[in-house]
Amino acid sequence: MQSSRRTFLLATGMTALASRSAFGANQRLRVGVIGAGGRMKSLLNAAEASGFDFEIVAVSDVYVPNREQVKTRPSAVNATLHNDYREVTDNKNIDAVIIATPDHWHVRVATAALAVGKDVYLEKPVNHTMEEGETLRKAVRSSKRILQCGMQQRSWSQFRDAVALVQSGALGRVPQVRTYWWQNYAVSWVPKPVDLAQLDWKQWLGGAPDQPYDAEKFFRWRWYWSFGGGAMTDLFAHWIDVVHWAMKTDAPSMATMLGDKHVFTNWDCPDTIQAAFRYPGFDVVYEGMMSSSIDDGGLEFRGTEATLKLTRGGMTVWREGLKGAQNPILKEESFRDGTIDHMTNFFQCLESRKEPNAPVEAGVAAANAGHIGNLAYKNGGVWQSKRG
Repeated sequence: MQSSRRTFLLATGMTALASRSAFGANQRLRVGVIGAGGRMKSLLNAAEASGFDFEIVAVSDVYVPNREQVKTRPSAVNATLHNDYREVTDNKNIDAVIIATPDHWHVRVATAALAVGKDVYLEKPVNHTMEEGETLRKAVRSSKRILQCGMQQRSWSQFRDAVALVQSGALGRVPQVRTYWWQNYAVSWVPKPVDLAQLDWKQWLGGAPDQPYDAEKFFRWRWYWSFGGGAMTDLFAHWIDVVHWAMKTDAPSMATMLGDKHVFTNWDCPDTIQAAFRYPGFDVVYEGMMSSSIDDGGLEFRGTEATLKLTRGGMTVWREGLKGAQNPILKEESFRDGTIDHMTNFFQCLESRKEPNAPVEAGVAAANAGHIGNLAYKNGGVWQSKRG
């Protein structure tokens, strides 16, 4: 008979995760919003679902309809609207900022906020280049401010339980972790009409090479090197962060990547990927494509005693040597979006000044693993650490 989650955890000598503490202060948090597109909408939905008392004081976005949309929220009725993010970071009435710009703006905006004493929630990947990662880390640690990276799995219930199981030794030795993510951009992420009179395209480009407006780049910027890093920094970064966390490591020594542009030939980044990464004592593989969404995304920790399969919908554990009704021995479903708990953790840390669930080092390590995969792709398929 399939055992309950509680029974399984007790059988492996583990205890349930500690319950989340309640907020201690009653002061209303004053928030600035920078980058008010689709991802910010989801983040603000999660912030509101957390039950924390906050007010959006100012909103910055280079596209007028985006910033005006935030103004319709009850928490933002008195918010001021801005084209330039510096008018938000420099606002002395703001305690913290939430940043969901395209990747090439992340470190510039975050470091500006940290420099003037703001706490920061920064979407992933936190750094657009490996060099930027060290810049961000130094800015956070020298400022002593809170920075929560947008790696929401670190606050998601089944991911926390899964990491505890891996680290308990319940799976035996884990020589391989398989990761995957399939999406279909022909069905989702379809560009919409843009009123160019309300878009500051030059400001959107920032430090990227000057170029005329392109709707594909504006909406699917993740797939152009000047603005993003494709699947490796957008999708794989989430999963490799879970691997780093569970396996207590943070950098591969070698990477190989086979990537092709079979469908979206106008992109810079490949739409079809097979990649492999060597870590101390185990390997990580990734596969995905952007024109088929069946099976979505997930991870498999394949151990000598058991295999743990993990997605945003839940997790299952399959024991070696068991068949039929005896397997899986554990099944846990996700009860809500982990972004809610991740935002709650951010708010709690603003009060307690404790380290958030996804500190800057974790975010940088996850982004860098994706960058390493891309370096392998650009270097004929192989990347090797200079440290050997």
